[in-house]
Amino acid sequence: MTPPHGVRVDTLPDQSRLHGYVQAGDFLDCLTGPAQIPPRRAAMIALAAPFWVTLLLRLRNLLVRPFGLRGVEKSDNSIGLFPVVAEDETEIILGFDDSHLDFRIAVFCTAQQVYLATWVHCNNRFGRMYLALIMPFHKLIMRRSIRAVVRQSRA
Repeated sequence: MTPPHGVRVDTLPDQSRLHGYVQAGDFLDCLTGPAQIPPRRAAMIALAAPFWVTLLLRLRNLLVRPFGLRGVEKSDNSIGLFPVVAEDETEIILGFDDSHLDFRIAVFCTAQQVYLATWVHCNNRFGRMYLALIMPFHKLIMRRSIRAVVRQSRA
């Protein structure tokens, strides 16, 4: 049964370029919802972090610096804090590679749906531990993000 807001767990369409990153053992999740919106606009809505998410990212940056990991910082070609890696009329992919893991966020849009997907490749044991630690926050943020896109596309 589809919830009233229409957001649900789904499979990322085969046409998504994010599939080109995926290797055996990688993490890939995807949520979808009804929306008629271009990918860049959807990404801007999805990645507009509320105050509590901004605080979590700042805390994350402070905690990981002693381990030599990159801080999440805005660049010239970023949406939110994430650099744009690829973009076309149906999809935008953001993210970066770090010593512990590589990740991408994809926003893929069809005429009626928007898909928000995350891919993570863990490079070592620390990456697997980090992914396990942030997973509860990831799920909350993803669900909030796709709901915001659906809600704002109706406005």
